[in-house]
Amino acid sequence: MNTNSLGPLRVFGADLARVNRAECSRSNVRRGKIRPMQTILAIETSTELASAALLRDGHMIARESAGVQTHSLAILPMVQSLLAEAGISLAQCDALAFGVGPGSFTGVRTACGIVQGLAFGADLPVLPVVTLAAMAQACRDLNGAGEVLAVLDARMGEVYWAQYRFADNQWQVIVEPTLSAPSEVSPLSTETGVLQACGNGLAAYPGAFVAASFAAGGLPAVMPNARQIAQLGSVALVQSHGRGLSAVEAQPLYLRNKVALTTAERAAKVKP
Repeated sequence: MNTNSLGPLRVFGADLARVNRAECSRSNVRRGKIRPMQTILAIETSTELASAALLRDGHMIARESAGVQTHSLAILPMVQSLLAEAGISLAQCDALAFGVGPGSFTGVRTACGIVQGLAFGADLPVLPVVTLAAMAQACRDLNGAGEVLAVLDARMGEVYWAQYRFADNQWQVIVEPTLSAPSEVSPLSTETGVLQACGNGLAAYPGAFVAASFAAGGLPAVMPNARQIAQLGSVALVQSHGRGLSAVEAQPLYLRNKVALTTAERAAKVKP
């Protein structure tokens, strides 16, 4: 997806130069606190864990389902369950947020397609949220981290990664989402000297990170989740003055064109 064509605030958590520094407003996000009086439905299917969350007037409820093969079947029942628990209809939501990627090719397409269908039917704006930014927010929710390196397993011997800083009550992108070999993950120096690493990429390629100082206190279990997608979606809705994107404008964020290795490439990787 070419973010140059999306304009300001099109994808929260993407390259700041391309989205006019889509950051969290001082009054809207402070260590996981979100703007009240909004109703945002969020879904995230970029990894093996599918999740859905409903943020309503500052209160969060969520559902999860493991198993990448079942995401397309699991999400809609979770959405229906959340709306039923809240006692509202889809049309009563203010916007729909989703994990735009990077992540599983099938997973991000699933989230985008489902959100587009729901948005068309209910005439709601869409809020794409970068999965790596959601991981940064998850770290902050967990331990108050202000400098985060998010590393997500991209398979095929590669990782998706990005670096974020929470300063003056707002997230800043220090290194934009990148696809590289694990050995090429090279975060910039931090202002505090402390960098919280997270994501399953740390566990998928432990040898590549054994000498990295950030890996010692890493949190490999922290992954993209609809809870943080909803939180950052809330910020994006405010920044876009309630407009978000139309359903047709919502597109997955891909950092890789190739989604699988050939038989020869797989064989080459296992040769001694």
